[in-house]
Amino acid sequence: MTTSTDTRSTIWPCLAFTDARAMIEFLTTAFGFEATAVYARDDDPSIVEHGELRWPEGGGVMFGSTGRDDDSPFCTRPPGVANIYLVTDNPDALHTRATAAGATIIRGLRDEDYGSRGFSAQDPEGNLWSFGTYAGE
Repeated sequence: MTTSTDTRSTIWPCLAFTDARAMIEFLTTAFGFEATAVYARDDDPSIVEHGELRWPEGGGVMFGSTGRDDDSPFCTRPPGVANIYLVTDNPDALHTRATAAGATIIRGLRDEDYGSRGFSAQDPEGNLWSFGTYAGE
């Protein structure tokens, strides 16, 4: 088995948002993502062609607005269908932050029998976000 010490993100889940600007605000406030890129249309800044949110503990997600006048599968994906797991060293503090920001908690903070501690929440567009200490084998 090969072990890598490269810490750059090489997997980027890509999401579709109906209201990308509102989702940037929600995900940065509730979960602590950092907005690192937002490329919107010059004639309509509400339409985000490409955006990136970094997870402070490593990795990130890419996103764009739905219905961007393009019939390709990239622009016609339905919003609210993602289920993403993120590793965190401090799920208790993140749970407190998410709750204070009004996130809908769908599975409360708990210890799992496989050694992880975490919780799950749903964003305003229906995506599921799970946070836990389990970082894989």
